[in-house]
Amino acid sequence: MTVKLVVMYTHPDDPAAFDEHYLGVHGPLCQAIPGLQRFETGRIEGALDRGEHSWYRIAELYFADRSTMDAAFASPEGQATAADYGNIAPRGSRMFVETVDEDG
Repeated sequence: MTVKLVVMYTHPDDPAAFDEHYLGVHGPLCQAIPGLQRFETGRIEGALDRGEHSWYRIAELYFADRSTMDAAFASPEGQATAADYGNIAPRGSRMFVETVDEDG
């Protein structure tokens, strides 16, 4: 059953510096994680429901299953990615594990 790690970043103090590091360093670290099936990221442009615009960027990392994801983040590449997240994630950023509905 496919799972994905959904990472939601709050607004950084310096968006340009955050994006430069994220796209030049953090994204390539994510893409090097073993077992990763797909990686996508993008900036949030606005809230269509006119609610609070809390998030700046979202990333989604897809894996075949939870055990593959757990092994991936136990690897040196996964550990390097997690360490970089700790360095760059603005306060209030969140990570969630989502089980993907295959028939929906």
